[in-house]
Amino acid sequence: MDWKARLPLLASALWWGSLTATGFLAVPLLFAHADSPRIAGSLAARLFEGQSWLSLACAGLLLLGARQDGTPRMDWAQGALVYVLLGMLGAFLQQFAVAPRIEARENLQLWHSAGTALYAVQWLCALVVLWRVGGLSRSASS
Repeated sequence: MDWKARLPLLASALWWGSLTATGFLAVPLLFAHADSPRIAGSLAARLFEGQSWLSLACAGLLLLGARQDGTPRMDWAQGALVYVLLGMLGAFLQQFAVAPRIEARENLQLWHSAGTALYAVQWLCALVVLWRVGGLSRSASS
């Protein structure tokens, strides 16, 4: 299998892994060990911003990987493309609709809940994409 065929697997693994590490490890550790919740929140906002851009980049690579020689590749892409697009939408909304409202401290309970829901949607979408891409890559290499 050449590197172009492996690119979707790498992108989906990076996408899901980074969402997992950021949301379930880095941010909780910030709130557990920062000097104040305000400092932890400010640092978490920067982590989530970086994660949104990484999510968009990985999903973009997956969209590129869904094409081979200029034609659609429908093996893994057929079942995963909607999840790639939904994950991209979640990252976009997180970055440009939810994060500014949280930073402005506008109705924090509502916007934190919305942000958590969007992050969970991204995580689930990335997991489905990784599962589909990984399963087909494994069967293609055997």
